[in-house]
Amino acid sequence: MNILDKIVIDKRQEVEAKKKILPIDFLQKSPMFLRETNSLAKNIFSGSGIISEFKRRSPSRDVINHKSSVIDVVRGYEKAGVSGISILTDTKYFGGSLDDLLQARNIVSLPILRKEFIVDLYQIYEAKAFGADAILLIAGILKKSEIIGFSSLANKLGLEVLLEVHNEEELKKSDLTYVHLVGVNNRNLKTFEVTLETSRSLSSLIPEDKIMISESGISSVKAIQELKNCGFSGFLMGENFMKTEDPGEAAVSFLRELNTLEKEG
Repeated sequence: MNILDKIVIDKRQEVEAKKKILPIDFLQKSPMFLRETNSLAKNIFSGSGIISEFKRRSPSRDVINHKSSVIDVVRGYEKAGVSGISILTDTKYFGGSLDDLLQARNIVSLPILRKEFIVDLYQIYEAKAFGADAILLIAGILKKSEIIGFSSLANKLGLEVLLEVHNEEELKKSDLTYVHLVGVNNRNLKTFEVTLETSRSLSSLIPEDKIMISESGISSVKAIQELKNCGFSGFLMGENFMKTEDPGEAAVSFLRELNTLEKEG
């Protein structure tokens, strides 16, 4: 059994336990549930295109950053001029929580993506109740019918959908009717190998009406320029910032370099 399969099994058990504690009708009474969401898609086009991530650890790297607070980090990200913020809410494998999402929501006005292993409709209601503007769906762990059902519900709740694929097979099986953004994860979640060639090879297969996001393994402004030439508008970056002592300041420096390069180009 690979790590992704294990995560999914644990996640299903976690969700079933949560349903008994906080049922959907309780989540729907949350003050955040009535909040009007912000469009991540629009922000990507009008801004830098960078979606910066807050995560403490990962199965591939173990501890990334246990010192920086979510409040300080997201403030720094907003100051840097990112287009959106991704918050890892998985606890067991990534050290995140829904409280991280809620804290970030109360600090910044930027669109927030809930990054999670979504395997149940319940988690979409949960995302809305805790202040997310968009959700991540991972094609590799979902059936086509689940992608349709989950993305349709997200739309009804006012949430945008970022569908993540890792290869051509996952892309072809996916129904993109209710999907706003298609993300190509350059990290193989089964082997954890990373290569930007994954984004390059899949870029021509993604429908032109979908916003393309390249995820993982992006660590230089040169890489972003190359990916833009392949049609990518958004770039999800996590470890590149989080591995530093001050992720927010790292984002400020990176965006400054990117802006300078684009002005010169």
